[in-house]
This record gives sequence, structure tokens and C-alpha cells, in this order.
Amino acid sequence: MMYQLNGVSYYVHIEGKGEPLLLLHGFTGSSQTWRTFMKKFVKDYQVIAVDIIGHGQSAAPKEIKPYSMEAVVEALHELLQQLSLSQVNVIGYSMGGRLALSFAQRYPHLVKKLVLESASPGLKTREEQKLRKEKDEQLASRIMKNGIEEFVNFWEDIPLFSSQKQLPSHVQEAVRKERLSHTEIGLSNSLKGMGTGVQPSLWEKLDDLLMPVLLITGEVDQKFCLISKEMQTLIPNATSKIILGTGHAIHVEQPEIFGRIVSEFLATT
Repeated sequence: MMYQLNGVSYYVHIEGKGEPLLLLHGFTGSSQTWRTFMKKFVKDYQVIAVDIIGHGQSAAPKEIKPYSMEAVVEALHELLQQLSLSQVNVIGYSMGGRLALSFAQRYPHLVKKLVLESASPGLKTREEQKLRKEKDEQLASRIMKNGIEEFVNFWEDIPLFSSQKQLPSHVQEAVRKERLSHTEIGLSNSLKGMGTGVQPSLWEKLDDLLMPVLLITGEVDQKFCLISKEMQTLIPNATSKIILGTGHAIHVEQPEIFGRIVSEFLATT
């Protein structure tokens, strides 16, 4: 179903009954990335899977402003208001994890529990941010110049997703199809508007998060394992899980294990 949020058309898939569970996908993903996960959770939860701006069936405006992290956080806030929800559990993967963190930091009273899968609070220094911003802008230009297919071919081969080469062919094909479904302007503006380089750092605000937080990373994804380990020391009520033999996208690579860990975390009082 389409919702007008902060002046932008967002596609939101809502299914199931029970406690609300907001799902936020990663860059080049969509609400479809959660389809296996949702099958189990719709029995006990009202699952709310959002296509983030520039992705899936949501709008991909030419203007950059609606893509900023602040603007997307406000869009999520508006969604909860339209759905008359006073509190939700939130799961965010990668880019969606950065969004989930930003939302929880801005509206902590609205987040009951927070699950961060392969997520980061941004970059610590201005220099790191500057370099990453330049890199993201170069990638955004490449997408606009060479098109989606060339970009997806490149994106599939970056080290971050190397473990996905071991997945069954039908899973790899579904991931590729999802990536190819996007527009050049949507992905390009997403990078420029809410990429890691332009996102405000949340490292110094992690101790403000008082809700229960679950940090999930894959053993093969060493970079995010280290980030998660440091985050755990700074978030007062955080637990961490490292999934053996798994890379960046645990919910895709090990859906059963991911589902079980999340289910146990959400069920605890």
C-alpha cells in the first residue's frame, strides 16, 4: 500500500496481527528482502516492511533533500502516526540499520526493542566522512552514467557480498532481480542523500539508547563484527550475536538462524 510520508510516496507492506515490527532493508534492497523472514513472523506480529525512498515501489524523486537521513526518519515517524502506533519493534539491516539507529536516537520513546543487523552508527571523524562522501558520489555518478545492470554486476562482486556466492542459485537470482529492479536516480540519490559519508555520526549518542538492543553480525564480515563489538560496549542494554560462516546479509544467508535469534530476543521481557 502507498503512503504519503513527509511529502514522498512510500510503499509499505503490512501483514499479520500482533505487536508491530518495523523492517528496514539495506541499500539496493526492498521490502521483498524480508519475504522469508515474514512468513514466520506474521503469525505473531504485525509486520511493517517499508521500501525506503529510492528503492522498491517507493518514489525516487530527483531532488536530494527527501533522501537525507533526517527526512527519512521523519517519514517513518509520520508512518507510525498514520498507523496510530505508539511503539514498535524495529529491525534494520545495513543502510536500514543506520536508519533504525537514527530513528531510535531521534524518537527513543517509539522504539520498544531494536535489532541491528550488520549496522554502523556512521563514521567517527570528519576526514573519514569526507573521503566516504567523495567515494559515494563517485559511485552515484557511475550509476547514472553506466546504468543499473553495470552497477549491479560491480556491486555483486565487492568483498562485502563474497559469501553470497555460496548461496543456492535461486536465492542469488532473487537478490539480483531485486537489485536490478531499481532506477538509476533512486540508487544514486540514496547514496548522496543517506550514504554513510553524509550521515551524522551517532557514536557519541549510543549511550542514550536505553531500550534493549540486539546486534547481529556474520563471522565472515569482520569489519562489521568489530563495529558491533565496539557498539556493544557503548549501548547500555545491548547483546551481540555473531553467526558463524555467514557474511553481511544474515537474514538472506541464514534465514532460519536469523529468525530464531530475533524471535527469542523479541519474546524476552
